[in-house]
Amino acid sequence: MKIAIQTADLDHARIDGTRVYILNVLKYLGKISPEDVFTLYHRNAYNPQLAPPQLKNYIEKEVSAPFLWTQTSFARALAKDQPDRLWMPMHSLPFFRPKKTKTIVTIHDLAFKLFPEHFPRRELRRINFLTDYAVAHTDQIIAVSQATKKDLLHFYPQLHEGNITVVHHGFDRNNFETKASEEKAQEFLEEFDIVEKKYILYAGAIQPRKNLTTLIDAFEKVREKNEDMKLVLAGTKAWLWEGTYERIAQSPYKKDIIITGTMGFKDLAILYQNAAVFVFPSLYEGFGIPVIEAFAANVPVICANNSSLIEVAGEGAILFDANDTGELAEKIGTVLVDERLREDLIMRGKRQKEKFSWEKCARETMSVIKK
Repeated sequence: MKIAIQTADLDHARIDGTRVYILNVLKYLGKISPEDVFTLYHRNAYNPQLAPPQLKNYIEKEVSAPFLWTQTSFARALAKDQPDRLWMPMHSLPFFRPKKTKTIVTIHDLAFKLFPEHFPRRELRRINFLTDYAVAHTDQIIAVSQATKKDLLHFYPQLHEGNITVVHHGFDRNNFETKASEEKAQEFLEEFDIVEKKYILYAGAIQPRKNLTTLIDAFEKVREKNEDMKLVLAGTKAWLWEGTYERIAQSPYKKDIIITGTMGFKDLAILYQNAAVFVFPSLYEGFGIPVIEAFAANVPVICANNSSLIEVAGEGAILFDANDTGELAEKIGTVLVDERLREDLIMRGKRQKEKFSWEKCARETMSVIKK
């Protein structure tokens, strides 16, 4: 079978959950189905950290275009190659496709439907249009969680439930379970002027939906009783980041709030493994890979009680109301001082993480592609 995959998102400099997803599924697809030929279409050179593996049954095609890549150069390449299947791991689909080609689209979340105020107007129009079209015209949909499937059926009641398959994400076991040497870890932490077990960690994009102002509010309450505690935001600017930065600038503890910027996977693992607690306060997630990464790194987890986070965290984390700063501050404070609770959370996280793996994700994805 000839399978086409859109991999242009792996060209981007910014690393986010959807790009981590594409990269890790590609590590397994070719091995799972060695008899199939996979053509990976992208626009420019891959981000070195996101470059997919070179397997015997992978053909890489760099197809450049000045604008509207999906609808122009990519669509023309598909017309020429006539694949049996097209997997779009993002919310889009070429308008013109070979008639014989069956399509599969992964829908990661519908945050733009639920929180439109958290998106720039132009971006909101674009995502709505592309997702609406993809949902209406694809043969199969992969939803990354039961929560996302539920949202799809709510916003697109015309969908047939049998055409939606839930395939959970995984995590990089080797990276997040393998500890760096004490010397390397210490050297890295010193770069950010932080000390082992003396910081609260968040990992992800800097944008309104991630609810970081609530985390900063809670941190200030915790910091009043813990003079040596810091807050580390491991991520880069995404859209509408300005409000978060303004909130940090107003904080009396702004010197204790650190934004790391772009972070390599190995460095991110060091941050997880040495944190006092990991907090994920997001208002909405399609899946929430950082929660599983934190479980793998043996750090206690506190996360918001909403969307997919409930099913992903399971019993492995303490949950809180994302709109309740006081509750979050109280729970952070408790985890910081209660060693028995910390150990219990770590053990529960270890059990929960075993439900997820990228190989499992890839196998289930391949099953949908071959339907």
